Amino acid sequence: MPPNTYHNMSDLFANWQLLSFSDGGWGWRMLGGFWSTIQIAVGAYVLGLTIGLFGALGKLHGSTITRWLLEIYTTLIRAVPELVLILLLYYAGTGAINSLLDAMGHPPIDISGLVAGIAVLGIVQGAYATEVIRGAIRAVPRGQIEAAQAFGMSSITTLRRVTIPAMIPHAIPGLANLWLIVAKDTALLAVVGFSELALVTRQAAGVTHAYWVFFLAAGALYLSLTLFSNLLFKRLEKHARRGQPELS
Repeated sequence: MPPNTYHNMSDLFANWQLLSFSDGGWGWRMLGGFWSTIQIAVGAYVLGLTIGLFGALGKLHGSTITRWLLEIYTTLIRAVPELVLILLLYYAGTGAINSLLDAMGHPPIDISGLVAGIAVLGIVQGAYATEVIRGAIRAVPRGQIEAAQAFGMSSITTLRRVTIPAMIPHAIPGLANLWLIVAKDTALLAVVGFSELALVTRQAAGVTHAYWVFFLAAGALYLSLTLFSNLLFKRLEKHARRGQPELS
């Protein structure tokens, strides 16, 4: 084997050793950043679903003012790029909270990066989830809801026992896409200095100059999350559609 080939293979092996879990390796820090990414994504997704459910109900059954305000919210959030929203909500939002506390005579609070990241992405997710859930609710046959009302079910009982179970199969594909979007959008939090996978990867690559190694490793982690999520949502959709005819 030519000497230069041996030297290049040795360098390649040494670069991949940077991902080890021993002293001097970045393995644990990469996994720590990945875990932070998952925490933010799950928290923001749950918050977004909560906002989306109430937002969809407000758009469908709320007052004129409620529907008008929700229309402004969903339009603005979906029109402005996520990066701009993150910068705006992260800095202006935390500043507004502390200004309000100061006006009320309370000391300012130090909002943790995890909470701020979940809140910012959750607000963004809520606008998209509102439209996904609203469309899924509208896909529920009106006769099912009228039958529940004919049996004397209250609006809350009808929502809990008829509307939500019937709309879930229609909502799952869109909600699965939203989960993948929020998992990737966590990388945008690197611009505000939150230590998730994208920031840890950038730091590791900057220190070691092994850019290919770390960015390929980060891509593999994101891919593994996507593959696992796809499998999970397929199982959820199959369970939600049990008893229904198979789609062609």
